Amino acid sequence: MCIRDSSEATHKDNSVKISLRTSKDAYFEKIGTMLKHIERGDIYEANFCQEFYAENTSIDPVSTFLHLNEISLSPFATFLKFTNLYALSASPERYMKKTEDVVISQPIKGTAKRLSNASEDKKMIEQLQNDPKERSENIMITDLVRNDLSRIAKKGTVTVEELCKIYTFEQVHQMISTIRCEVKDSISPVEIIKNSFPMGSMTGAPKVSAMKIIEQLEDAKRGLYSGAVGYFTPSGDFDFNVVIRSILYNEAKKYVSFSVGGAITAKSIPENEYEECLLKARAMRTVLEA
Repeated sequence: MCIRDSSEATHKDNSVKISLRTSKDAYFEKIGTMLKHIERGDIYEANFCQEFYAENTSIDPVSTFLHLNEISLSPFATFLKFTNLYALSASPERYMKKTEDVVISQPIKGTAKRLSNASEDKKMIEQLQNDPKERSENIMITDLVRNDLSRIAKKGTVTVEELCKIYTFEQVHQMISTIRCEVKDSISPVEIIKNSFPMGSMTGAPKVSAMKIIEQLEDAKRGLYSGAVGYFTPSGDFDFNVVIRSILYNEAKKYVSFSVGGAITAKSIPENEYEECLLKARAMRTVLEA
């Protein structure tokens, strides 16, 4: 997949014309700045995102959503419409789920591409499973989520049920951890979410410091991207995803966008991080350029 830094990128005659909000050179410069923050000890990890967008563009939201999820087959897909605003999500990530007094969170950190050869694809899983950088990213965010949940959990109930487990999707392999706790009846569902939002997988550690640096460096406001969509039941249970691998469409302004990002740590290599962003962008780009 070849992407140019501006709207001069070539596309099929009838496809959406995708532009990058952040040029490749600017991306490397911003990652360099973030690495300096890490070297100084301001943060340990931060999730840096970039926007792909198209202006003066109209799409069919329903068919785009269906096509996106035919490609991705994602467990937390969402079609959301508010008047002329749409979110077409093929999210593979659960933010948080509550069932009676049990709450689980499943942050994703660690990505590897799928390969058509079964043997090579298996090797890719093993490589991701044993990658020290990917594991360190995941463990940092797992610790952050454990800390978030400890504020609302019954004492001694916060546990890590799965650490750095590899889950396989149509486009990518993902490293996912599962953190569980029990909560008191006196704590409302909204309070549970307030104590952990925004999710650590899309911010960094320490969370507030990472968010301040992200705000300074990213070229686009995230909006719904990296937020959450889900539902509450009448009994107070809930299930919410993380809005990633999602196309956002403003029908009135004829504006289409999707954003992708990755965790930056001291071990990050900017070129590799950029390639990971392109990998994560592939499904959305394929759908819009079809």
